[in-house]
Order: sequence, then C-alpha cells, then structure tokens
Amino acid sequence: MGSTPNIGRREREILTAIVETYISTGEPVGSRTLARGNRENLSPASIRNVMADLAEAGFLEQPHTSAGRIPTAQAYRFYVKQLTGEARLSPADEGLIQGNLQGIQDVQEFMERTSHVHSLISHGVGVTVTSGTGQRNALEHVYFQRMAEKKVLAVVVTRNGLVRDRVLRLIDELSTADLDAAATYINQNFRGWEMEALCNEIARRVQQERSEYDRLMHSVEQLYSQGALASEGTAQAVYVEGASNLVVTEQDKERLRQLLATLEEKQRIVDLLSAYLDVRQEAVRVVVGLEDAMPHLSNFVLIGTPARVGDEVMGSLAVIGPTRMDYEHTITAVSYIARLFDHLWNEST
Repeated sequence: MGSTPNIGRREREILTAIVETYISTGEPVGSRTLARGNRENLSPASIRNVMADLAEAGFLEQPHTSAGRIPTAQAYRFYVKQLTGEARLSPADEGLIQGNLQGIQDVQEFMERTSHVHSLISHGVGVTVTSGTGQRNALEHVYFQRMAEKKVLAVVVTRNGLVRDRVLRLIDELSTADLDAAATYINQNFRGWEMEALCNEIARRVQQERSEYDRLMHSVEQLYSQGALASEGTAQAVYVEGASNLVVTEQDKERLRQLLATLEEKQRIVDLLSAYLDVRQEAVRVVVGLEDAMPHLSNFVLIGTPARVGDEVMGSLAVIGPTRMDYEHTITAVSYIARLFDHLWNEST
C-alpha cells in the first residue's frame, strides 16, 4: 500500500463520489459512471488517471481485472472525516424513532427498544449496553411480599429506572412483619447506595450487628443470602437486534457467521464497545475495521456513542454493520437517539 497522498479537491471529490456510489449500488464504480455526473466535465480518461493515483495510495481496490474500483477501509475512514455533521434526519425517521421511544419509563426498556430502532434505521445490527455502575444504578427502594410458606417476592428499584423482581425460597419462615422490618431497615439505611457497595456493607453488618439486632438481622441475612440484592441486577445488560440485515451476498456468509458468533457472547460485545467507545467522548465515533479488538471483524464498522444523562454515562448505543453502509445517515441517527435519551431522562428525574 502506498503512502497517503496530499488529497486535493479533485481527488477528494472523485473519491467521495466513488464511496457514495458504491454505498448506494454495491457495484464496483467505473470511470464512465463518474464521468456522467462530475461537475468539472472530466473525461473518463482523466478520471481513470485520478482513480489510478487513489488506488496506488491505498484508497481503492479492483476486485476483478475488467471491473471498476471499490473503496478500501482507508477510503471509508477518509470519507467519514469529510462529513460535516450537519445532516438532519428526515421527518419520517424522526417520527419512527420518537414513536418507538417516547413514553418509556425504564432505562432497560429504552435500551432494548433502541437496539431495534438502530437496526431499522441503519439496516445494520443495533447494539446497546447498559452501564453496571453509577449513581443512577443506586438503590431507590426494596419491597418484600410473602407469597407462600418460605417463599417471598423481592422487588428492587434502582435510580436508573430498572425494576427487578425475584422469587426467593427461604430456609426459615419469615412473617409479613419481619419482611416489612427488613425492607424498612434496608431502605432507611441504604437508599442511594450503589448496589455492589450496599451488598458488601450488608454482609459486614450481618456479622457485626447481629448480636445487637438479632431478629432483624436474621431476617435481613436470609433475604440477602437468597439473592434479594444479588449483584446480577447491576450487571451490564446487552441488547442486540438486526443481524439478519447483514445477509446480503454469498460472500458475506462467512463474515456474518463470525459476527454472529461474537454477538452470541454478550461479554464479547461489552468488550468490543469498551475497546472503541470512550466514556469521555462527546461526539459519535466511527471505527472502520474492528480488527484491533477482534481480528475476524476487519470488514465491519462500529458507529457508537455513550448514552448520557447530563454528565453521567448510563451505557452505550451503537450500530455494527458492513463497511458499505450509509455513514452519514447512521451517524445522525445514533446522535439523535443519544440526545433523545438524555432529554427523556433529564425530564423524568
């Protein structure tokens, strides 16, 4: 691959035209196609000369001897840098997004629905991950309800809007009064605590304070030990939708199989987004070629951003797709949904 040339206006315009034409058609782009629409009325021969220079510099490749040229990953990266960020979604797309996301009162539901919306808008794979940390993941309140003998329903509400319930099977019977006392103790002492710290502190207090509050702490110990405040409630939730969008051609099948193998392992998705999305970033990030994190994903693109409420990061919003995707439209959609997320949750808190 040649060194990066000093791209002039003519080279930039032709390269942009090639990228956009290939994104639109999926077919290698020839000089005659470009000659029909260029503003300078360049001849096919002049365009071929520019294309040859771009190919030598590593921006274009030729899949077959007689075929036109297609963009390389380097070309897509250059193209993305030229985008102004001034594009707007169509009223139809804004309506689609708002119609799917308005009225949601739960962060988990918003993230799950967003993965679906991303797949619709981008024709790629929508991926969202909720954060497992932060003040909004702190305890709001807990509630226990006796269901049957030695069986209790535990409901935990956290400040990020998540509501989790679990049926507990206890070793010893607890009365309704015992359950109410345990809930009151936890709510009065631990409201606002981050869940992991809360669990650690309860474990400590069970040992330290048991002799002083024997009956109460026995109840709390049972509920805690049976998983009423289990840490899995604070784990990162991962939502993926739209993998079928990537079935395009026969040659895509192996790459798709490798991507699906990655998407089936949710921890690998968390690792992938963590590798490329910095919680400090403000703008949507575009990564063309994911081979630094996962070598088999070299032909895929990640377009994503942290999901924030004010300054607090609540998770990640992203689209994963083939290099031949509508970058400007997808970037605009991901940015719009991130702003909508911030707006909705600022209103509700």
